[in-house]
Order: sequence, then structure tokens, then C-alpha cells
Amino acid sequence: MNPTRADQRAKSLRQNPSSTVSTHLCKTLTTTELREQRPTMPSLSVFVTLISLLPLLCHSFSPEAPINRRLLVLLDDLSLQSSHSIFFHSLISRGFDLHFKLADDPTLSLQRYNQYLYDGLVLFSPTAHQFGGALDFQAVLDFVDSGHDLILAAGASASDLVRSIARQCGVDFDEDPSTVVIDHTNYAVLGTQGDHTLIASDDFIQSDVILGKNKIEAPVLFKGIAHSLSASNSLVLKVLSASPSAYSANPNAKLSYPPSLTGSAISLVSVLQARNNARILISGSVDMFSNQLFKSAVQKAGSSKKYEKSGNEQFVTELSKWIFHERGHLKAVNVRHHKVGETDEPAIYRINDDLDYSIEIYEWSGKSWEPYVAGDVQVQFFMMSPYVLKTLATDQKGLYHTSFKVPDVYGVFQFKVEYNRLGYTSLSLSKQVSFWFRYLSLTKQFDCCYGFINFMICFSTTNLIILYESSSFYY
Repeated sequence: MNPTRADQRAKSLRQNPSSTVSTHLCKTLTTTELREQRPTMPSLSVFVTLISLLPLLCHSFSPEAPINRRLLVLLDDLSLQSSHSIFFHSLISRGFDLHFKLADDPTLSLQRYNQYLYDGLVLFSPTAHQFGGALDFQAVLDFVDSGHDLILAAGASASDLVRSIARQCGVDFDEDPSTVVIDHTNYAVLGTQGDHTLIASDDFIQSDVILGKNKIEAPVLFKGIAHSLSASNSLVLKVLSASPSAYSANPNAKLSYPPSLTGSAISLVSVLQARNNARILISGSVDMFSNQLFKSAVQKAGSSKKYEKSGNEQFVTELSKWIFHERGHLKAVNVRHHKVGETDEPAIYRINDDLDYSIEIYEWSGKSWEPYVAGDVQVQFFMMSPYVLKTLATDQKGLYHTSFKVPDVYGVFQFKVEYNRLGYTSLSLSKQVSFWFRYLSLTKQFDCCYGFINFMICFSTTNLIILYESSSFYY
């Protein structure tokens, strides 16, 4: 490649960045660098290969290795970047690349050239009535529908935009914008002199995969608005619940009618894992993520036990690990099946064949893939309905396996693994195989015949194979 062609290549990349690489996402070689390198013909192929790989390198997140992820953080006020710095630094320390912007920034966009720029979205902008740039309500929903993760934190006077996004995720905030969660029994008294709107809650979901194996000892401080879970959405879960004595109301006004949300029906923090394994966290309090509540000492009303530090930091940190797939993220590999005593996968099986089936399942630990160990993984041998349902044995090292006999039914079957367990990404695997049966002395013309759906292959004494087609076939 001579300098002139190098100039043309660099100019082409600048004029049409979407054709090969995005100049906003990837670093391309300048004209000067190209001149200095003066690649020979052998290095030309290497250069072209690198260029072709650059778009893949730009999109850092991969379900195969969910690391070095890019997060867009939208704020009402840039001061939140410092007032909530402990939470943000915990994400950065775990390898996340955070991009902070105001919610009304006119340059906002989640994708460019039909490629998403970020792997997750953090909305700490409860009062934003509209987003800036190309970002809007539908863009956020499309982002989640494409398998990306979302953290949404609301608060007093949450906007209709924020409420609408939450509603689409199966969460309904109290319709009255002046209300907050009030609890005259389970409130924090240490350092606040008894603020009944500063809730001290320790009613956590019982799930090690979502909140980690280490028990959260101290109550979590919450100051914000209540929400309930939509009855039509079975995927959303309460992670932090209010006590039976809590209710949602305006603390500065007398109650003229019963509160619309009361007791344990109130959820303070909820999560959802969509069917595409996108994960969503919805909190009624953006203050819950603040340095002040992270460091605050806490004592529940009516309790003599004091904690030097609230459970907020541990709760939020562990929950964010689950949201961003640092825990509970499964992958299945090396699906194999073959006849007992053999190693190669056959093209077809015959009825009453004995076969082995195996699969390997691993869980992402935040740094590497570790063997996933469970006793409830099952495989279905499926045609219209399961003919065989077997629980897979495990070697405790990620390998699951079983053996069974092919049923006395011909047709097209599938090996199916449908694994759905609370807190874990769902696995849905299927592999199709065909099964034949043999007819002995079906007619006087042939020695034997094999039938399959709507045709037969028959063998005569002359070793000729004759195919008989039929719209329907009975035996």
C-alpha cells in the first residue's frame, strides 16, 4: 500500500465511518501513521484483519465474558456524582466504565450506527420530565428489550416519565406525587431524632444469589416513595419490603382518606429479570444510594441495638452485582448426545437405542467462570410433549449427564433443557434428532423397510434402495 492509497483509505474512514468502524467508538490509524508504517503485502492482510475486528472490540460486553462494561449514568444534577461517589466508585473498582451526563444533555444517545454504545443504564434523574438528544421513553424500553440492564431510582416528586418507565417494568409508584413512605414503628432514630419518613427496613428477599451469601446485619435506610408490584407481571420481585405498619401519604397533611398503599403491599426496592435475561432494579429512593446514608449509624425505633453503619452500602453493592450479571449468570456449553458405548453423535437413532446425554453449565463469578452445581437440572426428550423427563446427575465440576432408552415411537424429537431458577439467568436449549423404526417382512417384495414420517426406505435382496413417498403413513 503506497502513501496515496493510505490517504484514500483514511479519507474513506472519515467520510463513511459506519462502513467499517465508528470513529467515535474505535481508534483508527491516521494518515501520518499509515505513511510511517508503509505496510508490505504480508502485513496488509494483518492490517485488514485488525480493521475487521475493531467493531467487535468496541462492543466490550459479551455474555461469554461479562467484564469491562460501559454504563451510562444520567443525573438530575452533577453534584450527585460526588454525593453518591461511594456507589459509583464501587462500580469502577469492579471494572465498569462509567459515563456521567445530565438527563437533559442534548447529545444523549444510546446507540450509533445501529450499535448500542452502553451495556447498562443508571437513571438517577427522578425529576426529569424528558431526556435530551435522541433518548426518550421508547428508547429506554428498546434498550431493555435488547437485553441490557437498568437501574432506576426515583424519589419525592418523581416525574411522569420516570413513573411510566417503571410501570412498563411491572412497578406502580403511588399516583399522588406528594406522598412518601411513612412508618411510625420501623423508623430510624439515631442521628435523625425520629424522622418517621426515614425508614429502617430489614425485610430482605431470601436469596443468596441476589443479595450475596453474607447476611446483611444492619437495617437499610430508605427515604422515598412507595410502589407496588403489578399483578399482571409475574417476573418482578420485592427485594426490600416495608413493614406492616408502613403507609404512603403526604407527611405535611392530615389524612382525609385511607392511604392507597399500606403495609407489606409496599415495596421499597424491586427487581425484575426479563425473559431475555435483562435485569432491572427499581428503587423509590435515590437517597438510598447516597454517601450520607451509606455512612450513617442506625437504630430502629423500639430497639436498643445500634449499628455504627447502615446496611445500605452492602445491600446496594451486592444488589448491583446481580443486576449487572456479576452473579447468577449462567452459560451452557458442550451439549452432547450419543449411543451408549460410543463417542460420536449419530445422524439418526433407532427406537429402543440406549443413549447418553450430557451438558456443561457454568456460572460467572465476577472474574471467571466457575462450575455451577445444582440438583434440579432436567432434560426433556420432547415431541409435542415430553416422552422422557430425566434429572441430570452432576460431577460437581459443571458436567451434567444422564442415560435413557429411546421410546418406541418414531418421529422428530428434541433434547430440551429449560432451566429457570430464582435469581439465575434462564437457560433454554434444544437439539433436534430423528428416529427410525424397522419393519421386518413388511411386504413380499422387500427384506426390510424403515419408515420415517411420510416416507419409507426399503431394502430388497438386490440391495437396491427404493423410496416410497406418501402424504400419510400408518403402521
